[in-house]
Amino acid sequence: QVHLVESGGGFVQAGGSLRLSCAASGSIFSINAMGWYRQAPGKQRELVATITSGGSTNYADSVKGRVTISRDNAENTVNLQMNSLKPEDTGVYYCNALIKGTFSSWPLPIWGQGTQVTVSS
Repeated sequence: QVHLVESGGGFVQAGGSLRLSCAASGSIFSINAMGWYRQAPGKQRELVATITSGGSTNYADSVKGRVTISRDNAENTVNLQMNSLKPEDTGVYYCNALIKGTFSSWPLPIWGQGTQVTVSS
């Protein structure tokens, strides 16, 4: 079994910063892409940023220039540094990773439980 556990959410004023972390654990053979998604109240879950195992990144237009995604392949972790936060960044942030388990035939998408980010104006 493979798990993703997020940490680092919280309450911050507009213009502030937060750093989210996500750690994968369990019987892991390999991890492909990792990423962060968010879901605001009443809205669909949306992509924030992704990063491949080789380090290539992709960002939503709404966060470009304010957010940096990084990963540590040796530690099976992915981080999201968020600066200049805006009230519209409020939501539950979910970690996602495409993971091939030790006993799996192919990679599967795994989701974390989510961490709340609240940005006040």
